[in-house]
Amino acid sequence: MERRTIGAAALEVGAVGLGCMPMSWAYTGSQQRGEESLRAVNAALDRGSTLLDTADMYGPFTNELLLGRVLKERRSEAFVSTKVGLLVGDQHLVANGRPGYVKRACDASLRRLQTDVIDLYQLHRADPEVPVEETWGAMAELVSAGKVRSLGLCAVGAGSGRRAGTRVHDGTIRLLERVQQVFPVSTVQAELSVWSPEALDALLPWCAARGVGFLAAMPLGNGFLTGTLTPGEGFEPDDPRARHPRFTAEMMAANQPIVVGLRRVARRHGDGVRPVTPGQVALAWVLAQGPHVVPVPGAKRERWVAENAGAAGLRLTAEDLAEVAGLPDALGSWD
Repeated sequence: MERRTIGAAALEVGAVGLGCMPMSWAYTGSQQRGEESLRAVNAALDRGSTLLDTADMYGPFTNELLLGRVLKERRSEAFVSTKVGLLVGDQHLVANGRPGYVKRACDASLRRLQTDVIDLYQLHRADPEVPVEETWGAMAELVSAGKVRSLGLCAVGAGSGRRAGTRVHDGTIRLLERVQQVFPVSTVQAELSVWSPEALDALLPWCAARGVGFLAAMPLGNGFLTGTLTPGEGFEPDDPRARHPRFTAEMMAANQPIVVGLRRVARRHGDGVRPVTPGQVALAWVLAQGPHVVPVPGAKRERWVAENAGAAGLRLTAEDLAEVAGLPDALGSWD
């Protein structure tokens, strides 16, 4: 697989990463099986998808424990990314950015992951009750202590305290400019996909201008862009898509032209032996947004990991990119 170098720390990773959250948290809990997930992680490493993205809150804790079982045997092949700053409460999430907590959480993550260093430690959310400089300073001390190699920031939600007339990621950029004064940001993780391209407006250019890597979360639109979801089929109650306005039967049907367009591009690149899928086109589109961009699609089955990794070898033409750019905007609120 193509390798990409991201961030001031010159981090080298496979062009397509693996989002591990679906293995242990949200997204159809009845289909989460540990042994199947272990096979998926091993398949990712076999194919060069070295960036394994997790968080202490996934489970909580169980996703890191699962990855630790693989890392115990294959640590040298993996680029380990985990997150800190969010706690799972009773039906809600709570931010915690207190320096003491951050340091304790890092030690706990290291134990669960069965490693002595985390390649990328990301701030999941800034704590509104703690100056972000204090939280980031504690994370920087972890780098000095040799427990962490680099730091990243996850974008705040699109609707989180956004003032009228501001862009989606203005709040994230303000945070980035503050923490950059404390310690260099190596990566930013934010949603970017064919049907959610808002990061192209300001956040992606901000990263490109400063040599900051961009980890594209949800590059497959929570599965919609794969073309494998049927409108009206429904989701299990614990799946966040069951309550999401873009995943009602009506909105999924209305947004089918996006999938149709991706499938049309895919047919131009596939052959009878090895067809190209709409999901691979969606990932190739993300990869085409810049050499500092690494899509991190979530998956919990070996089949999907292999398909996603295959997108790294797909090169979209100027005609393809123009056709994707001309697809209709997605309908339905995303906040």
